[in-house]
Amino acid sequence: MNKGIFLDRDGVINEVLSHRVKFVNKPTDFYLLDGVGEAIKKLNDAHFLVFVVTNQGGIGLGYMKKAALEKVHETMLAELAAFDAKITDIAFCPHKPDAQCRCRKPKPEMIIKLAKKHQIDLAKSYMVGDRKPDIEAGKGAGTKTVLVGNRRGNAKADLSFPDLLSFVNWLIERSC
Repeated sequence: MNKGIFLDRDGVINEVLSHRVKFVNKPTDFYLLDGVGEAIKKLNDAHFLVFVVTNQGGIGLGYMKKAALEKVHETMLAELAAFDAKITDIAFCPHKPDAQCRCRKPKPEMIIKLAKKHQIDLAKSYMVGDRKPDIEAGKGAGTKTVLVGNRRGNAKADLSFPDLLSFVNWLIERSC
C-alpha cells in the first residue's frame, strides 16, 4: 500500500482571503504560497503520493463553472511543474456549502475515494488543511491530521505547523 498526503487547496497550496485575492474563481486569482512547490517536490522524492481535496462551493453557488475550476487546476499544476512537483490526483466537491452532500468536507468521502483508487494506507497518511473541516475530514478518513497557516479556529489537529514546507521538512526528517 502507498502513503499519501492529502492537501486542501485554498490556504495550503495557494493564497485565499489575502490582500491580492478573496476567492480563487479564475486562473488569474491563483497565487502559489511560498515554499509549496519545494514542499510537494520533497514529498514526491520521498515517495508519497500527493492529492488535492478541495471544496469548491463556488460552482454550486454559480460564481464559477467546472471548466473555470479545471483551468485553475491547470494553472496550479503548471506552477508546481516549475519545481518539478507533481500532484497525483485532484478531488473536488462542487456543491453549495449547505447542500448536505456526501463529498463536501468535513465528510471524508473525497479522501476515501482517492485512497481506494490509488491504494493508499490511510493510517500511514496525512490530511493537511488550514481549517476545521479539513481536519475533521482527515480524522473521519483515518489519517493523521496537520493544521497549517493562521486560519486555525478551533480545529484540533494531531500536528500544527506555520506552513506546508515546515510540515514536510519535519516529516522528511522523521522518515530518514
